[in-house]
Amino acid sequence: MKGGKSTGAGTKTDAKLTVKKNGAKGKASKDPNKPKRPASAFFVFMEEFRKQFKEEHPDNKSVAAVGKAGGVKWKAMSNADKAPYVAKAEKRKAEYEKNMTAYNKKQAAGGTDEDDASDKSKSEVNEGEDSDDEEDDE
Repeated sequence: MKGGKSTGAGTKTDAKLTVKKNGAKGKASKDPNKPKRPASAFFVFMEEFRKQFKEEHPDNKSVAAVGKAGGVKWKAMSNADKAPYVAKAEKRKAEYEKNMTAYNKKQAAGGTDEDDASDKSKSEVNEGEDSDDEEDDE
């Protein structure tokens, strides 16, 4: 009897594994042009806290230690102490919502256009063209 039970349990786990494999294949890829979600007030706090913690503990290489110390300090803070971080997070959230509405309008209008490339890539393209002209002049 024991042998029968163990083989039955093995097929159940195999079936679960195959379902996970199939689920992972159907996952859609992310759009690189979609705006990133804004950081919460805690993560805005952690940006500043990490710098401070590194200055106080230069030997510490543990990410977990920084996270734990930040979490403890965040919990100990009053709402008044958290207010500047909450305000920054709200500002970022408003900016994100503005960017998302623009992104959604662009998607509804016809998807991605090559003319709407970022400013950085436009400047890189222009720099590349300028360097070609300089080589021709020599």
